[in-house]
Amino acid sequence: MSPTASSRLPLGLYALTAGAFGIGTTEFVIMGLLMQVAADLQVSIAAAGLLISGYALGVFVGAPLLTAATQRMPRKAVLVALMIVFTLGNLACALAPNYELLMTARVITSLAHGTFFGVGAVVATGLVSEDRKASAISVMFTGLTVATLLGVPAGAWLGLEYGWRATFWAVTAIGVFATVIIATLVPADRSAPAPLSFRDELRVVGRPQVLLGLLMTVLGFGGMFTVYTYIQPLLTQVTGFADAAVSPILLVFGVGMIIGNLLGGRFADRRLATALLGTLALLVLVMGAMGFALHSRWAMVLFTGLLGAAAFATVSPLQLWVLQKARDAQSLASSLNIGAFNLGNALGAWLGGAVISHGLGLSALPWVAALVPASAFMVALWSLALDRDRDRDRASTAQDSQHAGECA
Repeated sequence: MSPTASSRLPLGLYALTAGAFGIGTTEFVIMGLLMQVAADLQVSIAAAGLLISGYALGVFVGAPLLTAATQRMPRKAVLVALMIVFTLGNLACALAPNYELLMTARVITSLAHGTFFGVGAVVATGLVSEDRKASAISVMFTGLTVATLLGVPAGAWLGLEYGWRATFWAVTAIGVFATVIIATLVPADRSAPAPLSFRDELRVVGRPQVLLGLLMTVLGFGGMFTVYTYIQPLLTQVTGFADAAVSPILLVFGVGMIIGNLLGGRFADRRLATALLGTLALLVLVMGAMGFALHSRWAMVLFTGLLGAAAFATVSPLQLWVLQKARDAQSLASSLNIGAFNLGNALGAWLGGAVISHGLGLSALPWVAALVPASAFMVALWSLALDRDRDRDRASTAQDSQHAGECA
């Protein structure tokens, strides 16, 4: 990499991080506002939780559709346009007079999410050498983790002090700032988007290994959101914290996310398969241990931080795994995997709501949640076994060809 490229690299990644911060704030901040939104709009907490599911499903649907619509456009122009949609969607959230229109505005906002992170991940990996691709992804996703560390607690505080609408006004301002930063700092496209047609890209992402990677992502994050969606009532109604303590505890979660995200990227650059299995196993263990810690305040603070670290340590390994398996259809595969993260979000919010509404109670959430990434771990083992079988077959074929040549 030339000195010029090296000097420009931080600026490009910081610009992507700014966009990720804005999107991450609007995605996660609603979790600290569930009780305020439910009370103001006169709906149940479970119904308010569906605002998270609706956003996540919008990401899942919007990612492939917008990727298809924009695949021939310059990537920088795509990123700026997506941030404009994001900003207008948050403005609509701030103005929404009822639950139905708030849900609609959330879905509109979410449509830009998957394609932004999908295209952004491809841009980020294109800025670095082969041995730093996972780290580049983790730098971009630091925007999400910083959003959780700063944006979500600040948004929860704003909602508590000035009403939940003030939070969405603040996120709208963040969107304006992020749009300007991306337009200013992201370099112009160095090359045209991949020449594959959308039909050819669909054929590539239909490969079994790509589909297994997407399934791992859904299950890995589904477990985290089974707990995190309902972290506010879990901390206040089960552990016994006051409402005012939720924001500081979310700061601990955010610190864990930043640390886990950066370490996960570094480990994935060295040994991707080991990082994938190790981070998923750690997530299962943390959730299981949290089930024993629910009635201890200091332990819940600790395990809330560990939950953030373990969950976001999986991000770079999961994203890079899918990118490697897709190879020549990375834009679509990357966007679909972002959609898979958010399908896991929706699955977790729904599963947690089902656990609560069917009488198992908030205390059961960590135990049920641990089963979901455990399933992802099993899928990862299956995927690695397929890789070993493929390598064995290739070696056998090469050996047979060599023997045939010797006989001839």
